[in-house]
Amino acid sequence: MEVPAEPPAPKESSPPDTSDPGESQPLLTNVVQITVVKAQDLKSIKSDASMTLVRVEYNGVTLGDSSKTDVSPHGMANYNFTASFEYSPDGPNSWVDIAQKPALLTVIEVLQKEKKQKEEKTMPLGQAVLDLLPLLQGQCSFTVLAPLHAVSTSPSESLHPEGKCALEVSVCTKKPLLSPSQLSDGNFMSVTLEAACSVPEAFVPNGPSHNYMACLQVPAVGKKEVPLLFMNGILKLGGDKEPLPRPKKWFLPNIMAPGALNIPNSFILGGPYEDEDGELNKTKDREFRIRAESKKRIVWDTEQRCYLDPAAVLILKKRIAECQYWPVEVCRMPMTPSSKGKTSKADKGDEDRQIFFHGVAYVNMMPLLCPGVKRIRGAFRVFAYQDSEVLEKTKRQQSVLRDLRPQISLIKEGSGTPGTSSSLSRAVPSKTQKEDKEKMTREHELHRRMSNLTRTQLSDAAEEAASASSLSLDGKQYVEAGTFLVMEIKLDKALVPKRQQEELTKRVKEMIPPRPLLPPRPGGAKKAVEDYHNHVANIAVAILSEYHELFGKQPPDQGATDHQTLEEQRRQLNFELNSSGKYFAFKEQLKYAVVKIVREKYLKTTAFETQEQFQAFLSELYVYLVDQMHVALNQLLYEEAASPVPRIHMTDEQLWLYAREAEVNKDYKLASLYHQQRIAKDQRNIQYWLDYGAFCLLLEDTLKAQECFREALSLDPRHVRSLLLCGIVAVMLQHYEEAEIFFEDACCLGPSSVVARTLSGLFYELQNNNIQAEMAFREAKKRLQAQQARERSNAGEGKKTMSATSVGSSSLGPEGVPEAAEEEASASETDSEGHGEPPCTIFMKAVEFLMQFNAIQFVRMALAHELLSQQEGLSSAYYLALARMCLLKEEFSKCEECLYNAIRIDFLNPDVWAQKGHLCYLRRDLQEAKECYERTVRFVEDAEDMHFVYLRLGSIYLEDKEYGKAKQIYLQACKSSASCLTWLGVGIACYRLEEMVEAEDALSEANALNNSNAEVWAYLALVCLQGGRQLEAEQCYKYATKLGLADPALLQELHATQQRLGFGDPSF
Repeated sequence: MEVPAEPPAPKESSPPDTSDPGESQPLLTNVVQITVVKAQDLKSIKSDASMTLVRVEYNGVTLGDSSKTDVSPHGMANYNFTASFEYSPDGPNSWVDIAQKPALLTVIEVLQKEKKQKEEKTMPLGQAVLDLLPLLQGQCSFTVLAPLHAVSTSPSESLHPEGKCALEVSVCTKKPLLSPSQLSDGNFMSVTLEAACSVPEAFVPNGPSHNYMACLQVPAVGKKEVPLLFMNGILKLGGDKEPLPRPKKWFLPNIMAPGALNIPNSFILGGPYEDEDGELNKTKDREFRIRAESKKRIVWDTEQRCYLDPAAVLILKKRIAECQYWPVEVCRMPMTPSSKGKTSKADKGDEDRQIFFHGVAYVNMMPLLCPGVKRIRGAFRVFAYQDSEVLEKTKRQQSVLRDLRPQISLIKEGSGTPGTSSSLSRAVPSKTQKEDKEKMTREHELHRRMSNLTRTQLSDAAEEAASASSLSLDGKQYVEAGTFLVMEIKLDKALVPKRQQEELTKRVKEMIPPRPLLPPRPGGAKKAVEDYHNHVANIAVAILSEYHELFGKQPPDQGATDHQTLEEQRRQLNFELNSSGKYFAFKEQLKYAVVKIVREKYLKTTAFETQEQFQAFLSELYVYLVDQMHVALNQLLYEEAASPVPRIHMTDEQLWLYAREAEVNKDYKLASLYHQQRIAKDQRNIQYWLDYGAFCLLLEDTLKAQECFREALSLDPRHVRSLLLCGIVAVMLQHYEEAEIFFEDACCLGPSSVVARTLSGLFYELQNNNIQAEMAFREAKKRLQAQQARERSNAGEGKKTMSATSVGSSSLGPEGVPEAAEEEASASETDSEGHGEPPCTIFMKAVEFLMQFNAIQFVRMALAHELLSQQEGLSSAYYLALARMCLLKEEFSKCEECLYNAIRIDFLNPDVWAQKGHLCYLRRDLQEAKECYERTVRFVEDAEDMHFVYLRLGSIYLEDKEYGKAKQIYLQACKSSASCLTWLGVGIACYRLEEMVEAEDALSEANALNNSNAEVWAYLALVCLQGGRQLEAEQCYKYATKLGLADPALLQELHATQQRLGFGDPSF
């Protein structure tokens, strides 16, 4: 490396060239030129500085000194000095060096000669650090204003605190250092070692000085690995924690200006322990971390960077996939030789192989293989370095520190004290010589030992065992002290790119068929009937006109025409209409109106399959047309039309409740009808489609459930729950690619959704993609912890909101409640329950969502994870969810075992007792069921499904003939959530109590809510029979039989009452 001679012509913005010729060299290929243009505000460092020069150093080598330059009164010095070094991908100044090592610029003051002094004295004023990383980011030239920091021996900068001393520096290359492919496919890795906390007691500041080191290897150029060595850790005693934020530092061992060590615009920000990726990030570790970070510790705060070429990026991903743990070795080395006496070559070789306090931390690099992850930071425990353990965990056979031991010795001996970089410069070129010498020493030692193997084998083995035992004891002190490293690994680009949101949305839309707007329909059933009315009226007017022409208008004061005269006039009118062809014309006019009614009202557009169906339809049509003809004629004659029978309009909440009742009673046909009625009322309501899809999953009709969930998603492509349910159904249908898209889109659209992250993790685990599964679970845990923290901070307000929400939707499902609010309210509810149970987990949150939509396959997976994750004991919520799933699958024995454990953990949980009552009820153990239900009703807090507790407890009371209790419990159910079944129960109890008026009122209300319940008609028939109302009794009985009364005991009672009273059955 030669000293530059003459600088090139300055740029337009540069001052005129005042340097001597012969101080720079011409621009060469692959040469990095560093031009120090000028210094400004030098007076802020030293007010009387008159003449200075600048020295440029890179990679331990001095590139050259500028000529001596005067300092202006304003503190400016124009250097225009250019130095350069050759860049070579395989040479000493490769991209590995450019990424790791900055250039060092030193401003030196030239002091005036004294009378008897032969040479001028110099004194360093300040130093600046120049980061060359932009050259690896595609730039061929750049200009920076590098801050100039005062050296420790110069006057203090506090004399001029407002001063901003800096060097204007330009850097350029003839062509980019990296090709476009290297730039796009390569990557940059930075490793920041912050501190080692809770260090062993043997680390004391007094006594011999030591160098605290850490090291790890990363692939940089293909398979070639580059060691990142952190040295000169500072041992600090107890005190306050390190401040945040604080600047990261360069690794420059012999810098004279401590302020220049700080990397510009690069800071250690810290963060909550729970958000870290390493170890010791649980709530139980918080106190230990706080205590350890304020006690004795070793601080580096140093950042090391490395460029990874495209081949190294691929190798990095491959090695992380093969082994997720990477070793970071730590040690403590003496700064001075162990003895001043002469040592043999063999002893010197043994000393160079020794590593004192050799420890290792295992960094889990697996998160870097998750899409979009570019950074991991956390605390990692330090263990004693043992070759077998390191090989097992990291699949690495060699120690990095042992391989670097000769170089560490050179640095230790050559740069033990601060000073200029000359000692380091001497050490670097002698690296090869030292390695060759070491190799010769080892070969000679091996020859010596082999020649005397018989004599020394046992003694050498014993010596090596003792040495290994001693080093192992040193390393074990890390474990005893609980030492951990705090470090950060960051990439410029994620190893696995994250799918963009726009792409996800586009692909989802492609899978869902478009929903065109319904065309406007000017016609319809109502208009068809109105057209028929108009035709009937027009024909009636025409016939009346014919009548007037034949017989004249009857005066108002004339009496009524006798019947015989009317019959004669009718015959004449019919003859006239038929003979004139007007009858045929009237019929043709009505023909098209009738056809419209058939198509629009009865939706008949295809031929009938049998003649019987055709005749039945004609009969029904004829009756309808005659009725509508009468309506039209009444309107024509200005008679008031008969008021229609008022219809009971059921609300959405009622339809949802009736559907749930039918599901629990396994009347799936009726439940499907109620779900369809909800959708018919509002086809654009997403929740209606989701509920219907959940019902289809209960029936294991996966294809129909898929249609429902996709219909919901088509209404709102950004609806997170619809996306999740579409993904679940896709997994059940084994459409895994579609499922992955749905889950990823749900996570993007619902970044705060715990359920979305958890279900994504379950899906990735199902695909054996453990990397993404682990990442998804970790993100879900972070979201849940944030929700619980917010709920704890707003406990009072959160409880009020949650209480109001639970009252309004205790039996009606999650409609109208935003998804984020649902999750946060649920998190708060679970967290505030107490009972000494483990806190709510992400898997129980997922189970809550999945059970709501009957996704049993994913429920089993989530519960399995909950079983493995809760090492301190399972919660009552876990056993309760498992019991509900078993009850749904009619696995009664397993359900009983789960409920036993749930009651043992939380004896005061009303939901547990309600589920036990349901189990006993389905097993027909009615006495045990009654005890459980009665206990549930007595709780101050209601169970989740109190409606069904009331219904089943009331039915047990009726079977036990405790009619008074039955009436009270059914009335309580009517008060909370009335339905046909609750009012039917009230009616039955009142009938048995011979309270006929109340019985009829209750049964009438039940009939108004559902007029297709055969049991309601049967009890109405009994009430009418007891009241002696024959016609009504017969009508009620007729509807009961027509709707298929299935209760044989009730039917027998009805027949007996009819026979006893002698009426009520039209067949008598």
